[in-house]
Formats: sequence, C-alpha cells, structure tokens
Amino acid sequence: MRIEQGCLLRIFVGERDKQDGRPLYEWIVIQAHARKMAGATVYRGLMGFGAQTRVIHTFKIERLAEDLPVTIEIVDLRDKVEAFLTWIEQQINSGLIATVQPVEIHTSESRTKLS
Repeated sequence: MRIEQGCLLRIFVGERDKQDGRPLYEWIVIQAHARKMAGATVYRGLMGFGAQTRVIHTFKIERLAEDLPVTIEIVDLRDKVEAFLTWIEQQINSGLIATVQPVEIHTSESRTKLS
C-alpha cells in the first residue's frame, strides 16, 4: 500500500445548473478528465438547499424533485487541485461553492503514482 499526501476538492452545484449546454456536474467531470486529474465522482443528494434558493429541494416518492443538490468530489495532488479550481472559477458564470481539504491517498502498489 502506498500513501501520498493529496487534496480533495468538493464542489456543490444544483442538478439544473448548466455550462456550455450540458449539466454543470458533467461538464466539470469532463474537464477534470481532460486535465488528467486522478479521479472524480458525482453524488446526487436527496435533500438540500443553497445560497441562491428560497426552498429546500427534496426527493419524495409523491413528487419527483427537480434541481436536487449534486456534489462532485475530485482527488489529486494539492497543486493540481488548486490549479483546476482556479481554472473552473474563471469558466463558470454563476456562484460556485467548493471546499478543499488535505487527504491521505491510499493506493495499491499496482496503481500508478499520482502526478
């Protein structure tokens, strides 16, 4: 097992948010992949609200909610994460909420080293 010091970027968006005609979460993951980030995952929330909303968005069986919260997590080395976040902030017109935190990245020896 190899342990590297990395960084976790967590971006919060709404399901309806768009960039260049596609869902914002999809656009962000495509951009991360194109920049060879180590990994990205998208999670769809069951309930949430943000600074721009007046209501709590929730998923209920009786009513299929729209614009549920979406979280994108991207992991890589700190310099790559910070450069990616800076670039994303310059591309997106609406307010972006993101957190960055240090993490230990545990990988099996057979995987390539982060770069």
